[in-house]
Amino acid sequence: MKGTRPEQAVLTRDTDMSKTQETKRVIETMVDGLNDHTIDGIGAFFHESFRWMGNAGCGQKTGLKAFQDNWQRPFQAAFSDKVCVDEARLFMGEWAAAFGRQEATHSGEFMGVAPSGKRIEIRYMDFWKVSEGKIEDNWVMVDFPHVLAQLGVDVFGGEGWEAFDRGEKHHQGRRTHDAS
Repeated sequence: MKGTRPEQAVLTRDTDMSKTQETKRVIETMVDGLNDHTIDGIGAFFHESFRWMGNAGCGQKTGLKAFQDNWQRPFQAAFSDKVCVDEARLFMGEWAAAFGRQEATHSGEFMGVAPSGKRIEIRYMDFWKVSEGKIEDNWVMVDFPHVLAQLGVDVFGGEGWEAFDRGEKHHQGRRTHDAS
């Protein structure tokens, strides 16, 4: 990379490492609440004005009510018998991260796909900022293309790069090398 490099990890630069155990407690009890399908009582874990920032298809939610009405309720309507399994968690001061999967039954309409009754896997990554014992910010990546593929919808129209993995496609482009 030529020129000035961008500043990295600005948000975590001054994290207070003494907050790690409190952050861990908040996240672990919140995940238990989600597995109990808590909606109305979710404010025990989230600030009233917290921000939920999802990838395309998930949207952005500002505030507890927006999260409940525009994520939790529609998600639970589409997927029942849902169990959240964090496969890994990391804690650092006021920060936490996890990746894992939810196992659920597709029991309601999801992105235009009628209920199929299929048991599916919903992969995700979460990054949380905790302050004053509650989640202040939540960055989220949910693998909706994987969910839709399990429901018979290929959002990439056959052009997904998994074709390279299977040996069905080969990169024909020109490779460049920057010697600087």
